[in-house]
Amino acid sequence: MSNILKELSRTLRVPFSRFLAFRRLREYHVRPRSIEETVDWAMRFGRYGYFTIHTLQKRSEITALAKAVAALKPKTILEIGTARGGTLLIWASLASERVITCDLLHREAQRPLLEALPPPGSPCRVTLLTGDSHQADFKQRVARELGDRKVDFLFIDGDHTEAGVAQDYNDYREFVRPGGIIAFHDIIENQPFASNQVYHFWKKVKPGQTIEEFIDDPQQCGFGIGIIRVPA
Repeated sequence: MSNILKELSRTLRVPFSRFLAFRRLREYHVRPRSIEETVDWAMRFGRYGYFTIHTLQKRSEITALAKAVAALKPKTILEIGTARGGTLLIWASLASERVITCDLLHREAQRPLLEALPPPGSPCRVTLLTGDSHQADFKQRVARELGDRKVDFLFIDGDHTEAGVAQDYNDYREFVRPGGIIAFHDIIENQPFASNQVYHFWKKVKPGQTIEEFIDDPQQCGFGIGIIRVPA
């Protein structure tokens, strides 16, 4: 019953939440932002019901990743796992042409806000693809959106089971250009939930690869980012 009342309350507040969220976005867009500033905005943009933007990341880890991606001067970015759109805010500030972000669920009310994340004057376009990344027809949708383009950066942060992250890696790595980056979130072994199994996949996939790990504290619970640099 409490969840029903919560959803009803959020629905009734949609016009006001939309107003607050877009006002917050205008504040963010008032001037160019450094990578560090963009990360800070992604972590505390604001909770506005259906228009909440937030990222659950360690600041030092996601900042290191954003700098590695920025060094690629990326044109196109592919993200598996939109969640609350916080990392999308970061990728939209870095990509010069396109960000494709995928998730099982995108709230239609929030779509215009997420599509408006690129900075003013940026030619970058945000595309939200809703569906199961493990389905063959979904992969075909991604391929159609990309056309003959390759992505500079693939961020895998969706299904955290070992089988799920392995399938996303095997299905979507072919879309990454030579010299690009593939990144995984939650590579630390100590996780708060048994379903967070990225560590087990990461341990198996990283031998023989050119990798980097961004870990704030080796003793922490959860988080950690691992990247694979695709051979040029």
